[in-house]
Amino acid sequence: MMDFFRRARQRFEAMSLKNKLVLSMLAGVMFISVAIAFIARWILVSSLTSELEMRGSAIAHSIAERGGGFILDHDHPRLLALIFDEVRLHERRRLVSYIFIEDQNNEIVAHTLTRPVPEGFKDNSVPDGAIRSVKLINFGETPVIDIAVPINEGLYRIGTVHVGLSKSHIDNLVSKLRVAFLGFISGIVLIAVYLSNRLSHYITRPISNLTRIADDVSRGNFDVPLLQSAGKDWNPDECPAYRDSNLPCWHFDLSAREQADLEKTEVYKNCGSCLFYGTREGDEVLQLGNSFRNMVWSIKLYRRRLRESEEKYRSLFDSGPDPVFVLDCDTGRILDANPRVEELYGYSRQEVVGMEFKTLWPEYVPGSLESNNPGSECLYRPKVLHYKSGGEPFYVNVHACSISYKGRRAVVVSATDITEMIEKDAQLIQAGKMKSLGEMSAGIAHELNQPLNAIKMGSEYLIMMDESEVPVGPDQYRDVVREMSTQVDRASEIINTLRSFGRKSDLVRERVSMNAVVNDVLSILKRQFELDNIRFDLSMAENGLEVLGHSNRLQQVLFNLVTNARDAINESTDDYQRRIGIETRQEDGRVLISVTDTGGGIPEDVRDKVFEPFFTTKETGQGMGLGLAISYGIVKDYGGTMDIESEAGVGTRFTLDLPAAPERGRKQ
Repeated sequence: MMDFFRRARQRFEAMSLKNKLVLSMLAGVMFISVAIAFIARWILVSSLTSELEMRGSAIAHSIAERGGGFILDHDHPRLLALIFDEVRLHERRRLVSYIFIEDQNNEIVAHTLTRPVPEGFKDNSVPDGAIRSVKLINFGETPVIDIAVPINEGLYRIGTVHVGLSKSHIDNLVSKLRVAFLGFISGIVLIAVYLSNRLSHYITRPISNLTRIADDVSRGNFDVPLLQSAGKDWNPDECPAYRDSNLPCWHFDLSAREQADLEKTEVYKNCGSCLFYGTREGDEVLQLGNSFRNMVWSIKLYRRRLRESEEKYRSLFDSGPDPVFVLDCDTGRILDANPRVEELYGYSRQEVVGMEFKTLWPEYVPGSLESNNPGSECLYRPKVLHYKSGGEPFYVNVHACSISYKGRRAVVVSATDITEMIEKDAQLIQAGKMKSLGEMSAGIAHELNQPLNAIKMGSEYLIMMDESEVPVGPDQYRDVVREMSTQVDRASEIINTLRSFGRKSDLVRERVSMNAVVNDVLSILKRQFELDNIRFDLSMAENGLEVLGHSNRLQQVLFNLVTNARDAINESTDDYQRRIGIETRQEDGRVLISVTDTGGGIPEDVRDKVFEPFFTTKETGQGMGLGLAISYGIVKDYGGTMDIESEAGVGTRFTLDLPAAPERGRKQ
């Protein structure tokens, strides 16, 4: 049974809405009709049976009133005539099967029977005090409703009259009534089927149309008729939003409402009075059709706008001045590339697509260009080394932004060729070094003159002692020669430092000790600054303080800071505070180098401009304003920062903050 109901429910759920409505309404009508039929049948049958029994009782009572005298007079012929008259009266002949009368001894004194009296014929007796007795008995092969009424004379019962009503006649009447009623119910059901079918068709027809339109839309066909009953002559292409996709359709696009002034323009007024937006009044199905129509029209507008946007960004992708790659984040392979890649890297597009990106950038690791910052999906990698098809290296700045490309996690990489800019920067840095060497020439000459004088004095002393034939003791001779060798080493160290400083630096990174950088710079400048009555206060950390960079470039940074400190002190009028402090320390994986002077400080209104190229507060001819700009660029290249603390009349502190080099043996 459960399986039957389950299969029935499954078949019902698989039906169309129209059939469901028809079947539901038909089932409802059938249920109501059957219920009414049963109730009406019970009412009609019981009423008809009761009415016929009352009629039989009336016949019996009529005979009892008129036949009492005939019984007392034993006038049986007239009694017999009386009951025959009652049987043959009008329609009673088919209703009344028999009438017989019993005397007070239960002997039949008159009857209308034409055949022998069957057994059990007189089982229906009237109890004392009762006015009648009704009982269904078998009269031969047919059932009969026997109605017995007593015949009284005064207080005594003198007989009983029995009236037999034909049960088959009553059933025949009920059957005719049932057939008529069933015919009536069947007519109602047929009418209900017709009306439910028409009503279901009326309700489901718009839904069927919507389903057909939805199928067309899902297949990409948006050119379906949308205004079926509201303005067939309206042309959707006349909508301002359709002609100009940059103009949002204000009826749907809530973002356009933020531009309140636009709604006052004539364009938006025309859009608001467009026939397409006319509201059609009707039932829920019609309202659903309106909403669906508006949805399709909105999708059509946004689809057109999306296609134009895709074409625009594809044009930008193909015509961009820089090479652009689309990389798979998981595999690191190139999914797409613009034509500029062929020009710069020397690979054809067919060769590039599918190639591993580390072929162009050996340091690249798949997934390393994805941003871990939730607030930003883009990364910037400055001055990284890429290789062309023939193995020629060149430097690029890399911008990478995460996207979703054909269902994959991908990243768009834009590589800007900065090789020429780096060469110019190197030339600029080299020019700055040469300028600095020129400025240091007096101090360097003085620095070199000291060991040369010592060597000359030692050599002249030995010559003089030889010419005077004065013997020189072995110890004295050893001391003079050792001193001359020491001074030669000192002069050689100065020359090597100058050569190293003057050499053109590369962009490669290596482990550099910042204490060594400070010592190298001071070996060149310290003596010169002391001649200028400037003293150094050194606070050097004990460990190496290594960073990843290039010693030559870092020397340039420190050299610029120290010479700027000297210039600031020279501009100050206080001759008693001519000191430069240099401190190196390490904090939280960072290497900090501070250069503090006792100059007049940097005014607050120009403090944010000191790193701008060609900005200087010095007099004309005293500086080009490139030293701090070059230093700032070098520090940024190594992932560091440069901060300024300055107070008028007290001095200025420049602090370099560079990432410490990883521990030796640890993968970078």
